[in-house]
Amino acid sequence: MSQAADRWDDVFRIPRFFERLEADGGISVIALVEELNDSGQVSIDAGGVVYHDRGVRVPGYDATFVHEPTGSRGRPAFSVEVDTIGARNAWEKFDDTLSWDAYLVRTQGLAALAWISDEEYRIEEADQFQSKQDAVAAGRFSFGVFLYDESEWQQRVDRLRATDSPAYLLYEDGEPLFPQTQGEFYQRVDSSVSEFRMSGGNAPSYLGVLELEVTID
Repeated sequence: MSQAADRWDDVFRIPRFFERLEADGGISVIALVEELNDSGQVSIDAGGVVYHDRGVRVPGYDATFVHEPTGSRGRPAFSVEVDTIGARNAWEKFDDTLSWDAYLVRTQGLAALAWISDEEYRIEEADQFQSKQDAVAAGRFSFGVFLYDESEWQQRVDRLRATDSPAYLLYEDGEPLFPQTQGEFYQRVDSSVSEFRMSGGNAPSYLGVLELEVTID
């Protein structure tokens, strides 16, 4: 679940996001934010992004949603590909047979594009929240692209560049951990590289993750 904010002040459901993704083939998160800024719907300073998959955080210059008519395991899929820092690689594939919604969430000094499926909401959140949007407002989503201003983003980039780790980790108490090597990173997530990729980072099936790669060359 999201740990960057306990509660988001503004939650805006992006209408027909996944229909647009299928029609266009790809959506850049930075370009989408610039489009919303230009239209006057939001005002977000996005110096860079940090990809969020549960406890894994991957800083990047941008993240792009890609429509994949037939993805891994023979299912319609979409992926999110991170324009990573240096020789790092990060992408994740999701099952597009599930029903997904995308939201732009904001609080003071921070924004994120979050996506959540009906299955995740039904299994994890429906007992506590009356709607998917209420759950997202409370930070109850597993996947997101966080948008930081240049200064906040650069701090995270500089700390990761000082390591040979593909990403950093965020614990439930909000404290970040920057492993020094890829081997240490995978020890921390208790998985091998191939196991992590094919199990979607040990994601339960209802999250809709088909594959997850987080590596450094």
